[in-house]
Amino acid sequence: MSSSTQNVIFDFGGVLVRWKPQQIIDDFYPDEELRVRLREQVFQHPDWLEMDRGTLEDAEAVQRFALRMQRPAAEMRNLFERVRDHLVPLQASLDLVNGLAQAGIPVYGLSNMSSSMFAHLKHRHAIWDVFRGIVISGHVKLVKPDPRIFEHISRTYALAPSATAFIDDLEPNVQAATRHGFRGIQFKSAAQCREALDAWLDTQGRS
Repeated sequence: MSSSTQNVIFDFGGVLVRWKPQQIIDDFYPDEELRVRLREQVFQHPDWLEMDRGTLEDAEAVQRFALRMQRPAAEMRNLFERVRDHLVPLQASLDLVNGLAQAGIPVYGLSNMSSSMFAHLKHRHAIWDVFRGIVISGHVKLVKPDPRIFEHISRTYALAPSATAFIDDLEPNVQAATRHGFRGIQFKSAAQCREALDAWLDTQGRS
């Protein structure tokens, strides 16, 4: 890859850092009935999205989860710690991001994540300086696939959608980015993503 006027935006959870909720659930409870409840009443509940949106604070979320789960609040606080510990960088993805940056291709971040969770990641992992800019849903009170969050990152960093690739592991987010004008790429693996990016850069007259 050579220096380019193109831009690449990366999602974080499931792309740059590990995000496998079912693994967290399975490790947290041995009982299958509790696992089902945890998946439905916590990870898949609208409250989780409100945390990402920045409209529900951690302390209140803990109380809501404990009430719905009928489990102690301390147990739910422990769950939050498990989630934080789970979010570790994926080396192959870091290599991809760093390779793009070293080739002169600006990289950006756009992630659905609470402000507190991102603060934890910033404190624990020194991998963020390579990004020209980062938009976190909890900071801007917008979550993917809301088209306004794609408009926000485009406007904030003066990114031309036609010159920007967007990478996310979730298809609805990729589709929303494509509707905005980005080149949407659904992340399956770092190798697959690199191949798709190379093909896109080639169409832009780069290699």
